[in-house]
Amino acid sequence: MTSLRALWKLLRGLWHVLMGMWAVYVRFPQLGPEQRDMRVQAWALQLLALWDIHLKVLGQPVHNGPALIVSNHISWLDISIIHAARHCRFVSKSDVRDWPMVGTLATGAGTLYIERSNRKDALRMVKDMAQAMEDGDVVAVFPEGTTSDGRDLLPFHANLIQSAIQAQTPVQPMSIQFVEAESGKPSFAPCYIGDDTLLGSLWRTLSAPKIMAVVHFGALQQADGRNRRVWAHDLREEVIRLRDAAH
Repeated sequence: MTSLRALWKLLRGLWHVLMGMWAVYVRFPQLGPEQRDMRVQAWALQLLALWDIHLKVLGQPVHNGPALIVSNHISWLDISIIHAARHCRFVSKSDVRDWPMVGTLATGAGTLYIERSNRKDALRMVKDMAQAMEDGDVVAVFPEGTTSDGRDLLPFHANLIQSAIQAQTPVQPMSIQFVEAESGKPSFAPCYIGDDTLLGSLWRTLSAPKIMAVVHFGALQQADGRNRRVWAHDLREEVIRLRDAAH
């Protein structure tokens, strides 16, 4: 029965992705930016509901841009989780743009792409992020640069924090963690690390007991004279504090 339920969730999720692609191609050209943002958030909330993943939001997400959100990174689910809590423009590796179906949805959601292996492109991305925030957008990054299991955070890369300093924009730290909805114990089913494959992680998530995604937003911070490395360190400490406070 567990496998049948997981398969049913998978098929419903695939149909939801196809409907999302249709909306990007057909509906989005007729909508303004605010309407598109609302559609993206609604789509993410519906996806979580279809997959029986409950969202618990602690704290208050920033109401309006400009702002930079920094978060720990555990799973391929993280982007949908954050979109469901508060729409924002993500920074993602350029490969995602060419992924079947996912690339279409990511581009439709306003993703900014970076060629991670190219240092010059990182400089361009800092400039593009700063420009997006100066235009009033809320941009989100995972400063760890890759996923972890959530029990410990990797060091935060400071280069993307430079965009907030350049744009004189506040930063909002936030934490993500996954727990079993009934017991409250940590759930590692959605993890996507090491030798995990996307399909394997997806199937493990859909087969697991009901999962709750806990998102904890912290207070907005200003640089207050800190350089990017010091600020990145302080933001990492705050994300850890938010994660621990959500238990």
